[in-house]
This record gives sequence, C-alpha cells and structure tokens, in this order.
Amino acid sequence: MSVIVVGLNHRTAPLELLERVTVPSARLPKALADLRARAALDEVVVVSTCMRTEVYATADRFHPAVQDIRNFLCESSFSAPEDVIDHLTMLYDDAAIGHLFSVASGLDSAVLGESEVLAQVRSAWETARVEGACGSVLSGLFRHALEVGKRVRSETAIARGTTSVSAAAVALAADHLDGTLQGRRILVMGAGEMGEGMAVALAGAGVAEVQVANRTRARAQALADRVGGRAVAFDSLGTALTEVDVLLTSTGAPEPVLTAEDLAPVLQERAGRPLLVVDVAVPRDVDLEVRDLEGVTVLDLDDLRAFAHAGLQDRRREVARVHGIIDEEVAEYLREVLARQAAPTVASLRARAEEIRLGELDRFRARLDGLDDRQRESVEAITHGMVAKLLHEPTVRLKDAAGTPRGERLAEAVRALFDLD
Repeated sequence: MSVIVVGLNHRTAPLELLERVTVPSARLPKALADLRARAALDEVVVVSTCMRTEVYATADRFHPAVQDIRNFLCESSFSAPEDVIDHLTMLYDDAAIGHLFSVASGLDSAVLGESEVLAQVRSAWETARVEGACGSVLSGLFRHALEVGKRVRSETAIARGTTSVSAAAVALAADHLDGTLQGRRILVMGAGEMGEGMAVALAGAGVAEVQVANRTRARAQALADRVGGRAVAFDSLGTALTEVDVLLTSTGAPEPVLTAEDLAPVLQERAGRPLLVVDVAVPRDVDLEVRDLEGVTVLDLDDLRAFAHAGLQDRRREVARVHGIIDEEVAEYLREVLARQAAPTVASLRARAEEIRLGELDRFRARLDGLDDRQRESVEAITHGMVAKLLHEPTVRLKDAAGTPRGERLAEAVRALFDLD
C-alpha cells in the first residue's frame, strides 16, 4: 500500500483556483467522508489552508487513487477537470513523504519557515482521526511530520525573523505606509487564528488603536481585550471603516464580506482619506471590484508572496540544511515502516522457535530432573542462545528486504517452511 498526495498549492495554482478548491473547516468532515467513500482510497487526511489544499491518502493503486482525488477536487469546487489537472501536485511513497515533511518544515510556504503551518498540519490530522478517516499508516506519518517540523525549527535558523503569514501581512501593510504603522488606526476583521496573529503583531507596532470585528462578538471582545484594542460589532463595520487607516482581513467566509457597494458610502464619509486593505483570506474577503474604487488600495496573498520573497537571504541559507534533515527523516521513517512490515513474520518465527525449544526441554524433562538450579540455568541459557543465533540472520534479512518484492518472497518462504500462520 502506497502513501500518495494530490492537491494544489500556491506554487502550482493561481489564487483564483486555490479559492475554489479550498475546504473550510466546517466542510472538512463531509469532505473526508466523501473521499473515504471512493473505491481506490483507504486512509485520508485533507490539509487545506490559505496556501494549499492537498489530500494525503493510502491506496493500493496509484492511478485510480489520483483519479478519485482529482474528481473530488473538481466536484467540490465546481471546476472542469481541464482547469485543475495542470496545476496538480501528484506524488507517492518517498516523494509524498518528503513533501509532507517539507510542508511541516515551512519550506513549501509563501513565507519561508512560517510557524503557522505546523499547527495547521496537526489540526488536519486530528480532524481526520476524529472523523475516522485516518488509520495507523497516516497517523504514524503525520506524527513523524510534526516531529520533523519541530526538529527543523530547533536545529536551523529557518524560522528566524518574520515567519508567519499574519506577521507578514502586518509587515506588508507597514511597507506600503512608509515603513511604519506608528500612529495608525487598524481594523482587524476575523478573530480566528490568522486574525489573532495579525492583532498580536499589531500590538507591538506602535499603532494608535486596534479594532477587532468578528461575527461572534465574544471572540472579537476576547481578542480586543488581549491586545488592548476595541471590539466592533459586525453590523457596525461601515462606521469602523470610516475611522481606520488600514483594514487587515481573514475571516474564512465562503463569499466576499466586503463589496464595492458596501464601501461606496464609506468612502464618501472618508472625504478622500486613503484606505489600505490587506486581504489574506482564501477565499478572499474583499470583492475584486473594490480594487477599482478611488482611494482604496487592496493587497492580497499574491502581493504578500512577492513581499515575503524579497528579504529572505538569511533564511534561504538554511534551506540546504533543512533539506538534509528532511532526507534523514524520510530515510528514518521508511526504516521504521519497513521494520513494522517485517515484524509480524519475525515475531511468528521467533514464537515458533521458542515453542520448539520449550517443547524439547519438556520432552527431556526426565533426564534433566537430576540437575541443580545452576545447571538448569545453564541449559536454559545455552538453548536460548542457540535459537537466538540461528534466527539472527533470517531476522536481519527479512527486515532489510521488507517492503520489496524480494522481502515478500522471503517472508512467504519463511511462513511456508516453518508453517507460520
């Protein structure tokens, strides 16, 4: 059985397509059930963030599994296959494992070394476990991926500096306002993980005021209290937008939250004062028509990617070291998997050998009755040692060849020769 990954990410697909295929957290259980119901797929985990939507699965046959996942992505996003297929990442076994480890390490992120992705990978795995979509194989793989992500961040400088999308969004806003947000009034729309990250980053930026808006007023109030800001009711956005200099938004809403029609009366109230909008939501919170309004500058994830790419020389020097760690960890993971594949046959072989050893000792019990305790211990040690030495080489060969056609032939031969179950 192979591990495969099929999906799209910010490197392979335009933002418009990523918006369509993204799987909001509310729809994730249904998506997992849909994928599990498809004939070629066994275990499934869906990692869907602002930067990627990727399906990790176990399958006996690669091409039917890819077809099932591609169909799912097209159906769930109402996209034609020809619009999706050229942008797909399709990897299996070593390459799929290495890709997940790269994602967890922050190598495959728009902001190199970003920290938020590790929590997103963990959340995707935990949801799949709760929904019964993830078994022992993918659980072992994702557990190892989280360990790799932690090791990379502790042993390299890949996470030094601005290494989160939310912090980069704040830095991007500052860059467009003469390099500082000092004295500015900022509205953060959305109090989820991304909104929280932006609000916390703002708290140390010397801004005049942070306002927080969220559909759930209690969450907005909690976040505002945390950063010393002010909560804003969602139905009072118009008033808030007349006051602030910058809007930072990431709500997770399936449709645009802010349209040109919404902003038209706001701009009249602003009397020509410019408004900067940084929209890092996928799908986008701000309708594309807003870009055409005079006095409004809208930046999105494409702009953030370009901005983050500009100043990464220090962290780029760490990429080779991170790749080295990932290569080590892929090899270690495969060794563990192969050892587990050989383990049942090895255990059965050792159990049969021990059964024979004990049977022979029992058969000669009458001849051994005259031995004292020390002599009995010697007989026990000698027979146990003989069995261990005889089984050592077969055990090593089985483990070394596990997961290969030769390993399967050896295991089958051992089971047949020793009549193992």
